[in-house]
Amino acid sequence: MELVVCILFGLAIGSFLNVCIARIPEESVVHPRSRCPQCRKLIAWYDNFPVLSYLILRGRCRNCRKPISARYPGVELLTAAISILLYYKFGLTTEWAIYLVFSAALVTLAFIDMDRRILPFSITINGIWIGILINVILQWPSTFASKWLEYAGFGGLSPKWVALVASLAGAVICGGFLWLVGAAVTRVMGVEAMGFGDVVLMAMVGAFLGAPLALLTIMIGSVLGAVIGVAFILISGKGKRYELPFGTFLGFAAIIVVLYGNALIDWYWVHMIQPAL
Repeated sequence: MELVVCILFGLAIGSFLNVCIARIPEESVVHPRSRCPQCRKLIAWYDNFPVLSYLILRGRCRNCRKPISARYPGVELLTAAISILLYYKFGLTTEWAIYLVFSAALVTLAFIDMDRRILPFSITINGIWIGILINVILQWPSTFASKWLEYAGFGGLSPKWVALVASLAGAVICGGFLWLVGAAVTRVMGVEAMGFGDVVLMAMVGAFLGAPLALLTIMIGSVLGAVIGVAFILISGKGKRYELPFGTFLGFAAIIVVLYGNALIDWYWVHMIQPAL
C-alpha cells in the first residue's frame, strides 16, 4: 500500500508539474483551468487522470483531435519513478516527502530551461530559503560542516547551528563556485558561458544538500552536459555556438545526487582515496 501511495502521489504531482512547466513564469498555475493548447477548450475532469487519460484518448484532444505531446505522460511517469526511488531510499517518511517536493522543483526547472533557457527566480530563490529553513528545523547532520567548525574552534555548537552553517555554506560555496567558473570561461572565450539563473539554481541545491553533494551535482551535471550536449549538437547539426540548457543537466544531476550521492562519495573514498593514502 505504501508503494501504491508513492506512485499515485508521484503521478498527481507530475500532472501538476506539467501545468507549472507550461505556465511559469508568465501565467498563474491556478487560473485559468487546464485547456487544450491547440483549440483552447477546457479539459474535462475525466480527461485529467495522469497517464490513463492520455492512453484512453490515444494521445489526442477529445475536442479537436490534435495530438497531445508525449511529454505530458512522460513527466508524470518520471515523477512517479522518482517517488518510487525515493521511497526505496527513505521509506514513507518526512525525508521522502521533502525530497519529492525538491525533486519536483528540479524537474520543473529542468524542463522550463529546456524550453525557454530560463530558470525562474520564483522557484530558485524561494528554494534557497526553504532549503535553509528545512535544514534548521530538522537539524540535518553534516559531517563536512561539523569538521570545519571544529577546525575553526566552534566545535561545541548545537545541531541546529551546525545545520544552519552547513546549509548557508552549501548555498554560498556552490553558487559562488559556479559563478567563478562561468566568469572565468566567459573571460577566456569572450562569450557568456552561463546565465545567473544557473548560479541561483546551484545555490538552491547547496542550501538543500550541503556543499559536498552540491559540488558533486556540478560535476555530474557538467559530464551530462558534455556527453549529451555534444551528442545532440552532432546529431542535430547545430553549430558550436548553440546554447545548451545547462540548468536542465544540473537539475537532473541534483536528483541523481539525492538518490545516490552519498553512495558515490563513499565508493570514491573507499576505492580511490584510501588506496592512495
